[in-house]
Amino acid sequence: MPNQKAGIWIDHRKATIVMLSPDAEHITLIASNVEKHLERAGDSPLKGSYEAAQVPADDSRQRALTGELNIFYDAVVAAVRHADSVLIFGPGEAKIELKKRLLKRRLGARIAAVQSADKMSDAQIAAHARAYFGPAGALRP
Repeated sequence: MPNQKAGIWIDHRKATIVMLSPDAEHITLIASNVEKHLERAGDSPLKGSYEAAQVPADDSRQRALTGELNIFYDAVVAAVRHADSVLIFGPGEAKIELKKRLLKRRLGARIAAVQSADKMSDAQIAAHARAYFGPAGALRP
């Protein structure tokens, strides 16, 4: 569908994608299988410090996290592949990681902007995307 714009609110747990066209708006939710950031096992900072040598390496857990995030980002990229312009926003590093993934897939020219944003409802996400792209999903100057 020509003249599609996409607004993506993303963190490591989920992506809410608002596809805008002159005559329609569609919201898609893509959840990752990542529950939370993995932390190293060991004493908590409140209970006292621990020595790095006493804490086992978490390489396999980190590889699992990275693998899940790669699957997640690929699903988001696939969902917005046909958009003419993409606005990425969200609270953490996921928006930068998604931007890198789009650049790697040679879709970087479609990135309109990357913005920081707090947690939002689906309605707020849609409103933010509409406000950014303007009436009928047209790009703002």
